[in-house]
Amino acid sequence: MLTWLQRDSLDFPPLEKALREPEGLLAAGGDLSAARLVAAYRHGCFPWFAEGQPLLWWSPDPRTVLFPNEFHLSRSLAKLLRQQRLRVTFDRDFAAVIQGCAAPRQYADGTWITTAMRDAYLELHRLGHAHSVEVWDGEQLVGGLYGLAMGRLFFGESMFSRVDNASKIGFATLVGKLREWGFVLIDCQMPTSHLHSFGARPIARSEFASYLRQYLDQPSEADWRT
Repeated sequence: MLTWLQRDSLDFPPLEKALREPEGLLAAGGDLSAARLVAAYRHGCFPWFAEGQPLLWWSPDPRTVLFPNEFHLSRSLAKLLRQQRLRVTFDRDFAAVIQGCAAPRQYADGTWITTAMRDAYLELHRLGHAHSVEVWDGEQLVGGLYGLAMGRLFFGESMFSRVDNASKIGFATLVGKLREWGFVLIDCQMPTSHLHSFGARPIARSEFASYLRQYLDQPSEADWRT
């Protein structure tokens, strides 16, 4: 039975209570306050819902993750990085990145990044939890991605490209920095062929939970204004 969250409590049900159909649906309701979102990621779930739906919280099993040391850098992408035609920055324009991620896609009818979601993650960025990667062609933003950093874990949320390979260049640069900063895992949430091409793979939800327990409160060497 689906658990409905109470607005006066930040508690989530145990991850093993997530439904099998639809796979990984853990709870509904609550709100998008910064405190609840932080509690959700620390617990092992994330919000994902469409306009007009109630708030839905998910914890799929298996969970798609990427270990930075297992990142696969293709020859073609390595060549693009060496050419340095596009410039990559961190936390320079979070609002523009999430707006880019929320924009309509050719392959989708809508977006799950609602106005309420944008506002919530902007607040998380203001509080230092959410971070952005920007990819620039000159002074024009042509791609990027955003997510949350907690301890030595990075929780990826969404990416976008306005020119070929922009998000790939941004992601590859991010993975390199996370590896340098001592991060041990990137949460990719759900499987895609795009992520698998980078080396992402599924792990059991119980194993994912063990990474949360071990690394959420370990300090990293991150410097997001590099």
